[in-house]
Amino acid sequence: MPRSVPAVRRPPSLTSQLGLTERIFIRGEDRELAAAVDAGLAEVEEGLHREMRFADNLADVTARYLLEAGGKRVRPMLTLLAAQLGRGATPEVLQAARAVEITHLASLYHDDVMDDSQMRRGVPSAQFVWGNSVAVLTGDLLFARASKLVSALGERAIQLQADTFERLCLGQLHETIGPQEGEDPVAHYIRVLEDKTGSLIAVAAQMGVVFSGAPEEYEQPVVTFGEKIGVAFQIIDDVIDLSPKGVAETGKTPGNDLRAGVATLPVLRLQERAATDPEAADLLERLERDVIGTADEGPATPEATAAIAALREHEVTQQTLEEAHRWAREAVEALAPLPDGPVKKALVRFADTIVERSS
Repeated sequence: MPRSVPAVRRPPSLTSQLGLTERIFIRGEDRELAAAVDAGLAEVEEGLHREMRFADNLADVTARYLLEAGGKRVRPMLTLLAAQLGRGATPEVLQAARAVEITHLASLYHDDVMDDSQMRRGVPSAQFVWGNSVAVLTGDLLFARASKLVSALGERAIQLQADTFERLCLGQLHETIGPQEGEDPVAHYIRVLEDKTGSLIAVAAQMGVVFSGAPEEYEQPVVTFGEKIGVAFQIIDDVIDLSPKGVAETGKTPGNDLRAGVATLPVLRLQERAATDPEAADLLERLERDVIGTADEGPATPEATAAIAALREHEVTQQTLEEAHRWAREAVEALAPLPDGPVKKALVRFADTIVERSS
């Protein structure tokens, strides 16, 4: 029986919702660029609420559920920022930014079903409220709506969207089946991140270049930047999953991903050490017994909470942070062919902000 729809707060303003524009722009230096991106984000947000309406009453509620729960709008911001390398926020750029964000939202509905997540963006997940079937079909509806927007942009946009959608599906498939015999688990995990997260962030930046008429030679640098910053983004999420700050700040309870059985980099690194490090082996045993895959057993036990805290304090979590920063550095290095100026500086600060976030 579907649960009643919870009250979802809509953020009071776009700036407070994102938090990113205040950190990636130095207002005194980048006033015009910041104003252009802010204005573009406002148009994107307005368009999202318009484009995600459905004539069917149930679909209209379920489709806008996660949109109205908030979100950082990382991908459309990157589209708009990359577009400043060309003619800026053209109507085509705005449409591409909306399509990318709707694609991202669609993927969240599916992810929560695959991971059996009960919370998303500080509210009960769609699959928890309406059940798996409604959540999956809502994700499908949003993928269809994103495709409709993309189709109006022409063959190039359709190809970019199709390639990205394929990678999203492959990433989810590989995450679901896990590493094959003889495959390095960490390499497998990074490949999943590149497909599930990096691909969509990369195409967000690429569409900003393509549909603003920016020079073609800027495409590959922003694609590489997006791929690498996407991996960094997800690795940081693995650390945030261990945060003791709770639902109010992160939208998740500590160890939410671990309890759902989702592989995370700190655990993978711990598994590497367990073969030769008795302390790591002991902690891994505690996690496997009390934490990993226990989401269906109710709230976390005191033993689970203690094991999550121990993992948070273990050096493998610091190693994970360092890996995220390495990916971010490589993302910044990929920007070398871009012209020096406020856009490049903002992209560098964008990378810094991604790896310094706590939610």
